[in-house]
Amino acid sequence: MSGSHVQVLIVRVSSMGDVVHNMPIVADILRKYPDAQIDWVVEEGYSALVRLNPGVRQVIPFALRRWRKRLLTAPVRAEISAFRRRLRETAYDFVFDTQGLLKTAVVMRMARLAPGGVRVGLANGTEGSGYEGISRIFHTRSVPVGVRTHAVQRGRLVVSAALGVAVDSPADFNMQMPALAQRPDWMPAQPYAVFFHATARAAKQWAPANWREIAADLAARNIPVLLPWGSVDERLAAEQLAATMPNATVLPKLSMMEAVRLAHDARLAIGVDTGLTHIAAAFNRPTIELYVDSPRWKTEGNWSPSIINLGDMGRAPSVADVRAAMAVLL
Repeated sequence: MSGSHVQVLIVRVSSMGDVVHNMPIVADILRKYPDAQIDWVVEEGYSALVRLNPGVRQVIPFALRRWRKRLLTAPVRAEISAFRRRLRETAYDFVFDTQGLLKTAVVMRMARLAPGGVRVGLANGTEGSGYEGISRIFHTRSVPVGVRTHAVQRGRLVVSAALGVAVDSPADFNMQMPALAQRPDWMPAQPYAVFFHATARAAKQWAPANWREIAADLAARNIPVLLPWGSVDERLAAEQLAATMPNATVLPKLSMMEAVRLAHDARLAIGVDTGLTHIAAAFNRPTIELYVDSPRWKTEGNWSPSIINLGDMGRAPSVADVRAAMAVLL
């Protein structure tokens, strides 16, 4: 291995939920090599999220989404050159690409290997994933996974194959609470519930009438409900929900770290299959995950009794299901 420490690079650039679901590989690496120096390439918008894991030495922001818009301009070319130089500063013993796309494989290839270093990635995708088989051309080793392998387990299996570390223990996300300069004005002093009601794909959303019934149950317990949003349409949806919920507050536009703190501090998080729901689960908060039109096997929180997963692809959970889960968690 290079120098006195094993040098590791993780390439997992997006999305929010997938970045969170790859956090346990850091703990897996450190179980094998406690002094490993671990770097992580991630889309710049998720840099702060990865920095919540103290096992990561440095975060290397990747701005492809922004670069694509002005690829031929001098400032963007300079940024790309600086990104490449940063990838070449360290000679890595292991480079892990757990995303399996051409763009992540190219990043993997740009990184400098130590003598005897290896590039390890996925040999195949799982059912419904965006895996690109061409990514294998840059691998030293390609690791096969079952077509219905959980999002957390996929990355852990890639690391396990290279390091020989067992992945039969519960996932350890090791995410620290984000530090905010001061407690936000919108955060209640009393315990609160948060509804992660919004998701980009409408079919994954839970019916507004269902949210209203659950809000009424929480009002009877004197628990306020907070409604975050990320787009204009989501804000309008939150306002429509709040108009019929006496205990609900529509939050202002939150920064990434404010949204993470919202999830971290919740007495109860109820959410559809979306990144912030998975963040609440990663913090082992009392969380009810609602699967309406996405497969539960792929991302369900299965590492803590504080997480209850309801519904499945094409089988939305009922209000009664959520009430039963609340009776367990509250």
